[in-house]
Amino acid sequence: MGRGRQKAKQTKVARDLKYYSPPTDLSALQRELQAQRNASSEDSGSARDPWSDESDDWANEDAPSARRR
Repeated sequence: MGRGRQKAKQTKVARDLKYYSPPTDLSALQRELQAQRNASSEDSGSARDPWSDESDDWANEDAPSARRR
């Protein structure tokens, strides 16, 4: 296949993809978003943030790194 025909075919495919708008199933989208919201709320309750540790050396004024200043 020559370069001109190949480019024309790629252009046609790109144009078809650009202007193609499939029907949107809003109820399926709502179910998916609701499932993600439920999953993230379950994860955030049980997961502990490692950066919020109160005994962190940076937050502790009695830490050896604080005395070095």
